Parts: sequence; C-alpha cells; structure tokens
Amino acid sequence: MERFIDNWPPMDLMRSEKMTLVQLIVPVESAHRALSYLGELGLLQFRDLNADKSPFQRTFVNQVKRCAEMSRKLRFFKDQISKAGLLSSMRPVMQPDIELEELEIQLAEHENELIEMNANSEKLRQSYNELLEFKIVLQKAGGFLVSSGSHAVSERELNENVYSNNDYVETASLLEQEMRPGRSDQSGLKFISGIICKSKALRFERMLFRATRGNMLFNQAPADEEIMDPVSYEMVEKTAFVVFFSGEQAKTKILKICEAFGANCYPVPEDITKQRQITREVSSRLAELEATLDAGIRHRNKALTSVSIHLAKWTNMVRREKAVYDTLNMLNFDVTKKCLVGEGWCPIFAKTQIQAALQRATIDSNSQVGVIFHFMDAVESPPTYFRTNKFTNAFQEIVDAYGVARYQEANPAVYTVITFPFLFAVMFGDWGHGICLLLGALVLIARESKLSAQKLGSFMEMLFGGRYILLLMSLFSIYCGLIYNEFFSVPFLIFGGSAYKCRDTTCSDAYSAGLVKYQDPYPFGVDPSWRGSRSELPFLNSLKMKMSILLGLAHMNLGIILSYFNARFFHSLLDIRYQFVPQLIFLNSLFGYLSLLIIIKWCTGSQADLYHVMIYMFLSPTEDLGENQLFWGQRPLQIILLLLAIIAVPWMLFPKPFILKRLHTERFQGRTYGMLGTSEMDLEVEPDSARQHHEDFNFSEVFVHQMIHSIEFVLGAVSNTASYLRLWALSLAHSELSTVFYEKVLLLAWGYDNLVIRLVGLTVFAFATAFILLMMESLSAFLHSLRLHWVEFQNKFYHGDGYKFKPFSFASLTEDED
Repeated sequence: MERFIDNWPPMDLMRSEKMTLVQLIVPVESAHRALSYLGELGLLQFRDLNADKSPFQRTFVNQVKRCAEMSRKLRFFKDQISKAGLLSSMRPVMQPDIELEELEIQLAEHENELIEMNANSEKLRQSYNELLEFKIVLQKAGGFLVSSGSHAVSERELNENVYSNNDYVETASLLEQEMRPGRSDQSGLKFISGIICKSKALRFERMLFRATRGNMLFNQAPADEEIMDPVSYEMVEKTAFVVFFSGEQAKTKILKICEAFGANCYPVPEDITKQRQITREVSSRLAELEATLDAGIRHRNKALTSVSIHLAKWTNMVRREKAVYDTLNMLNFDVTKKCLVGEGWCPIFAKTQIQAALQRATIDSNSQVGVIFHFMDAVESPPTYFRTNKFTNAFQEIVDAYGVARYQEANPAVYTVITFPFLFAVMFGDWGHGICLLLGALVLIARESKLSAQKLGSFMEMLFGGRYILLLMSLFSIYCGLIYNEFFSVPFLIFGGSAYKCRDTTCSDAYSAGLVKYQDPYPFGVDPSWRGSRSELPFLNSLKMKMSILLGLAHMNLGIILSYFNARFFHSLLDIRYQFVPQLIFLNSLFGYLSLLIIIKWCTGSQADLYHVMIYMFLSPTEDLGENQLFWGQRPLQIILLLLAIIAVPWMLFPKPFILKRLHTERFQGRTYGMLGTSEMDLEVEPDSARQHHEDFNFSEVFVHQMIHSIEFVLGAVSNTASYLRLWALSLAHSELSTVFYEKVLLLAWGYDNLVIRLVGLTVFAFATAFILLMMESLSAFLHSLRLHWVEFQNKFYHGDGYKFKPFSFASLTEDED
C-alpha cells in the first residue's frame, strides 16, 4: 500500500513548492542591474539583514529619498491633470529610455513651470474675480442708490477695501476717481457696498443688526453669475449688499464685521454717470483678463498633456527604482570587498532562472566579477508558495484568509475547489436561481479582460475576483436543484412522469391524499408529487437532515485522512499511531455507525427510530433493540463500537506525551541520540522555548497541550457533526422562502384579472428574488460553507501558521507603495 502511495504523481497544489535559502554576493557596480532583473523575474524573497537599523542609517537612503520626492511630483502632476479634466494617456508611447538623473531634472523643471503657471493663473483669477465682483456691486448697488436718490446721500468715505484672500491683495481703485465733496454735518447718511458668499449672507445681516443695534439699513441682491474660487476651482454663489448707516463708530464696526465674514467691499460713486463710466472700463478690463486667462489655461493644458503622455511610464519607472533601492537597503554592504551580501528564499525550480538573470546582469554592467550565488542551510521554516492560476487563485485565497499553510503541509485548497461550491449548492439548491447565478458568472468571465483593466469598487472587485467560485457554485446549485426538483420552488416533470397516481377517478384531493405508487421510482431527484402533499415537509426534512450528516461525516473523514498524509510526509509515526488512528476510530464508531444506519434504513425502507437506537446505545447498550433492529448482529456491533470509542479517548491523550518524554530523556543520556523527531508535526506539541532549546522540555506543558487537543476533538466530533445540519436548515429556509414569494406574491397577484396588479406582483417577485434570494441567501450560504471548511474540515489536519512567499517582484508593485 505504501509503495503504491509513494508512486502517486505529485500534485502541484497539494504541497507548497520546495524552497531553499540562498546567499548572493553582488559587486557594487552590477548590484542595481542584478536587482532589476530579479524584480522582473519575481522569484526571490530577500531577507532584511539590516532590521536593526533605522531607515535613515541604511546605505541607499538618499536614493530612496530622491525616488520618494519624484513620486510626490508625479502624484502632483496626476492631481493637476485630474483637476484640469484631462485624460491620462493609457496607450504606451514609443519613446527612448531615460536615465533616473535626467528624469529627476525633467520632473523638477516641469514642476517649477507648473507651479509658476498656477501662481500666475491664481493671481489673474484673483484680479478677474475682484473686477467681476466690482462690476456686480456697481450694477446691484447702483439700483439701491437710485432708489434712495431722494435722500441726502452722503459723501463717499471708504478709502480701503477688505479682502477674504490674504494671499494676494490688489488695490481696488482701478481707476482714479474724484470723490464727491461730502456734507459738513456729521449726521449725514453713509453707506458701504460689497459682496459676500450667499451662504454667509443671513448670518452677516444678523451680526450687522446686532452690532449697530438696528441703526442700519441692509439691502442685498443675488449676483447674476457664480464666481470661481481660484484655489479649489469651485463655483461659488455670491450676494451683493449695501449697508446704510450713520456715524464713524458704526462704520468701524461694519468694516470689522465685513473682514471677519470675508466680505469684499468696493467703492461705488453715487453719480450715475461715473457709475456707468467705471462699469464700462471694468467690463473692458474684464474682457482683457478673460482672454489672458484663456490663453494661460490653454498653455497650462498643453504642458499637462505633454506630461500625461509620459506619466504612466515615468510613474512605473520611479516605482521600480524605489523598490530596487528599498531592496538594496536590505542587503549588507561590505566596504572592504566593495560588494553587497544578500540572503533570501527562492523555489528550487527557479534556481536556473535566477542564475541566468544574475549572469545577464554581470555581462550588461560590464562587471569584472560575477555574482556569487549559493545555497545555505536554514534554521527557520521557509515561506509557503503555491503556484496558482486565475481559476485556483480564488480558492487559495479562501484558505489563506484563515491562515497560510505551514511549509509543505497538505493544502486544503485542493479539495476546497470542489467541496466549497458543492456544500454551498446543498444549501442553495434551486436550478432556477442557479441559472441566474450562472448568467452572472458567465458575464464576469466573458468581460474578464476588460474588467481586469478597470479600477473597480470594493464590492465589484470582490465579485470579479470570485468569478470562478461563482461559476462552480451556480453549476452545483443547478445540479442540487435538479435533485431537489425545484425551479423557483416549483417542481417539474423533467425526468419522466411521477411514480404516483390517483387510486381512482374520484380522487379529487390528489395532492393531499389518495395517491398510490404505480411505477418505478422517479429516475432522478425528488418525485414532483411530494410537492403539496401532507408529508412533503416531513419527507424533505428527513431526506435533507440525513443527507447533511452523511456529507458532514465524509467531509470530516477526509480531513482526518489528510492528517495521516501530513504525518506520513513529515515522518511522524507518533501522530499516525496516537492521533490519526484513535481519531478515525472515535469518529466512525459513533457517527460512522449512524451513517451506516441511515443508509441501511434508506435501502430497506425500515421504520426504525434512529434517535432511539443512538441514545440507548449509550444508556443501555445490552438492551434488546426490538423493532428498531435493522440488521442481524446489530447489538454486539454497537457494544464493540462503544468500547472502541471509549478506548480511543485515552489512546489519544496519554501515550504521545509519555513517549516524547522518554525519547527526550534517552536522547540527552546519549543512548539513542537523535531519536526525537524534529519534524514540524512533532514540534507542534512543544512550547516555543522547547523548539529552540530541546533541553528545556516541559512535560506538563506538552501533556496539557495534548489534553486540550484530545478534548477538543472529542467534543468537536459531536458539535462539528451537528454543525453540518446547517446544510439542511439553510436548504429548507431557502426552499420555504422561495415558496412564499411564489405563492403569496406571484400567484396571488396573477389571480386578479387586472394588468396593474399583475405587473406589481411580478415586479415585487423579481425584486424579492434578486435581492433576497440571489443576494442575501447566496451570501448566507457562502458564509456557512466558509465556516464548515474553516472550522469543521480544516481543524482536523490544518495548522495554518505559515507565512506567504512574497518575492521581490515589479509585477506586485501598487500605487499604495509610492
């Protein structure tokens, strides 16, 4: 048997790739090129040999800073292109390669030019906004002044203006104006005109009213056009205002309030002729500024477009350079020999590829000395690396979300590819809903190349990543739906006629009584006549519950069998003899026997009560079974199985810790040096200190660990088997919910002879099916299937305490690493 197993062909995903620790001694002149070639290859994970140093103490810190600064400039360009509404060029542009130093100079030039253009544009925009606001105030305030022309409007005394933007101040007196001679009396009415954001106008008026104690008149009018904020480039609604007041004290208060609220005040002459003259001159100046602004925007957009053509290539280049220098900082710098020393993990199959890349780097850099590449002995456990494709990657991610496999231990993803979607389908069995899921999966797969290039939202990205999981889940759902004979909860005569018919022609209540079997059983799945009958629910409940136990036991037995292959791979006879064998005996003595009874009852049609059989197997094993006996010799078999289950518990608990203690004692007495297994499976029962210093073997700790493991398995055998009953519960819930929506929504609406009611019923049914059954129910079944794999299946053999192989690879670089 063992020879047969040894001759099995290897499975790529069953165990992680064999890894080896390697050392590289790289001459300084070829180091950068060698790291670049290794980054393109992506098959070597470097160890940080400078972990005790801060980032500022490392050799290539200045180069990393330069790359980070260039990344900042590129992000600035990207932000400016986005603000300008220009699209970055996605097409690769043929252009000569550029050196990093030259790129750094170019980026600095582009940034300075762009900053200067932005500053000029902002100043022009500020001037344009002030002139536009002045024009609006002239138009609106002029109307207020004309309406109060009969009043003795006083002299113009506002000689300064208040601005909300402190970055740039320009004198608002664009034209020399002769102020009208004022009245001599101090009781004359004065006014201040200006403009304020519409959102602040109400609070501004209230503040003015309180400050002047009501001794003012506030007139306002909304501006006819919005004004662009030069910093945020957003359009802001504004309101022109005129405040009439009396006295110097009131004027001081109003000016301070205007300054606090960011209101811009502008002088408006009372003379209509002067108003018109200034308005004409302001309009003329506005037209000139608008032309200048447009020319500046065109020039800026042209500069941004020229940058956007190269932006993708430059970003990729800087990102790669930074990754290379970050990795070089992980290497030791030998000053005397002028070389860099690095260590890392690589798969054994990649040895020739890595050596070829290093040799090519030596030739291309004209180095006199080649890169020395040799294997090293490792103390710690290597990283775990599985070569996956776009189909198996999603299933591997499901397993890795629980924990990355320990190096070389059995990988649950091999079996999860089939068992995960199948257990989902057992809970989601409806071939109508399965077809809907299948169509969604096929759309995602058909548009695979297009969607993979797009930036998707978190939900869509998750859905797209699991497209092949969705495909298999839908196919298995169709299969289980055909077995359950459910199409949106409606049974169909797909595989021939029913095996039942009415006893006679007077049988009117065909779906509740009077049915007799007249031909062979239905060839595939559940007979459609069960639907609507009085015994529908008891029959389907019994079927699905027992099927859940059978599937659960098969799944758990698979996990225990995988623990045997793990122990055998790591040459741990202790685990085979004192874990695998008693676990297999304990689980199958109880629940394997229950599964056997279920199958015999199905085959014989017996009416035996399995609950009674299992309960009294423990309470009174020697009692006569009576009518609950399913086969000859059942009672002595039960006694034997019960004894085996009782013996299996101390078998799991006691021998292993005592044998480990004896082996440890003999080893350090020099009698049988090296007999203590040093495999990963043996080390798991020792504390961390014992892994490093075997002389610190702590028997009590090992014994407690083994006791916890044994108790967990014994209790888990019961709870895990019960946990698989969720397959029955969710399947029943899904079926009943589908029936409710079909009968109480669709059929009820269809019973009315009214088109509107029918359409409403159809719409409600469609939305309930899409959002509740296809989204919420499928997510629920997905999560329950996930739990069954993570807890009930993987806890039998999977440690999941390894760490992923993360090679230095340019392909894995993302924008987040900038």
